[in-house]
Amino acid sequence: MKKIIYFASLATVIGVIAFTANCSQAEETVPDNSLTFNASVVSDYRFRGISQTRLEPALQGGADYSNNPTGLYVGTWLSTLKWVKDGGGSGNIEWDVYAGKKGTITGDLTYDFGVLTYVYPSNDLNPNADTTELYGQLGYGPAYIKYSQSLTNLFGAANSKNSGYLDLGANIDVSNGYTVNLHAGHQTVKNNSTLSYNDWKIGLTKDFGFLSGSVAVIGTDTNNYVGPGPDRKNLGKAALVVSATKTF
Repeated sequence: MKKIIYFASLATVIGVIAFTANCSQAEETVPDNSLTFNASVVSDYRFRGISQTRLEPALQGGADYSNNPTGLYVGTWLSTLKWVKDGGGSGNIEWDVYAGKKGTITGDLTYDFGVLTYVYPSNDLNPNADTTELYGQLGYGPAYIKYSQSLTNLFGAANSKNSGYLDLGANIDVSNGYTVNLHAGHQTVKNNSTLSYNDWKIGLTKDFGFLSGSVAVIGTDTNNYVGPGPDRKNLGKAALVVSATKTF
């Protein structure tokens, strides 16, 4: 019941924001095809609220290609991480590959759906940590709702195929290059309820032109994801995360 109230309340808040926010922007001409690259440094790589780097910094980068007339896109993204070795495997890289289609249904109502594979080269875990998910998203103005479902075991959790992740959020332009970032999510791990949890984020992004910076408080309601060693750090605890990103 708490989870139902939690998501219902958030959906109400986001709905009000989406309805009242002034999202009108001057129409811009975009090329038929675009290729962009990005590079980031982040104080802690958080994925669905859980630290992937033992609460330590990460280097990240990616590339995206899109065909704007059709809405089709493909991309790749990489990050350093530590959880694979902490879990008894090998490797310190995450490599994501994804493809999908996005567009406008009508007015401010948009869609985005696709497939995403998370690859952990030479991870040597059993079950293997590599994971593939299908995802679908509906957006209205600055608000969105997204659902992802795994076609494989989820990041090495045994018998966890068909696990799901619900993501509610809004990215609200408040002028002068500032964007408020709100998010709440729920991870369901199939056949392992102790690994299921809620996560959240409240952040602010600033576009400086030459790069963008962000600051956010990110946390979860779980204590079941911990680091190695005698200190066994809580990888889902609420913490301040900062990042800088260059897109070119």
